[in-house]
Amino acid sequence: MVRVLLPRRLDQGRTVVIATVLLAVAVVLAGMLLAEDRTPPFQGLDDAWYGFMATLHTPFWNTVNPVLNWTGYTGMLIFHVLLALALLIRRRPRLAAFSAVAGLTVMLLTQLLKWVLHRPRPINANVATDTYSYPSGHVSATTAFVLVVALLIGRGWAWLLAIGGMLAMMISRGYLAAHWLTDVVGGACLASAVVLLLWLASQNICIQENADARRALTWKSRVARRKRHAAQHVT
Repeated sequence: MVRVLLPRRLDQGRTVVIATVLLAVAVVLAGMLLAEDRTPPFQGLDDAWYGFMATLHTPFWNTVNPVLNWTGYTGMLIFHVLLALALLIRRRPRLAAFSAVAGLTVMLLTQLLKWVLHRPRPINANVATDTYSYPSGHVSATTAFVLVVALLIGRGWAWLLAIGGMLAMMISRGYLAAHWLTDVVGGACLASAVVLLLWLASQNICIQENADARRALTWKSRVARRKRHAAQHVT
């Protein structure tokens, strides 16, 4: 894991601007829902998206999307726990704390907004649902996890995979008629903003912790090679 992880420092000013814009989108959508109750001004867009998604159903995707339905929430909770445990085992307590706090904060904020706004879900959802609609918990949980992993890995391909995973979950929730378009947009924006802001607050200590671990591993490897070389020389 030491060699896989290469967290990088994000530019503070640029990241604050991006996170602020994303958070503003989530808050504005929530404010419109709170003000207009069940008939927000963007309901026409949501209805159009709902109708378009209904035209895409095929037997193959009908099989795949229930898997994404499990992965996007229950699966992501499990993945967050496993990631934090793996980091702790590899003696990365600060990275583990960042991962756990990011996932928990996003989950709590998502549930809080759901119960404050009480937005109804689309009718005839293809999966069981038991909470309100805005923002999408599946999308926010998925976005939080894939962004945390991308930040920890710190490479371009990890960011591309994270964006792909987030978009796949957003489309899946519409395909399953479990959420409106603005629900998934709001969930992605909320989670992205929270994770980025938490990373800014902890990136220095996390990067230093990983650098120390890499140096320790390099030192242990050199000692092990010297011992093997000495044993071969004696033989």
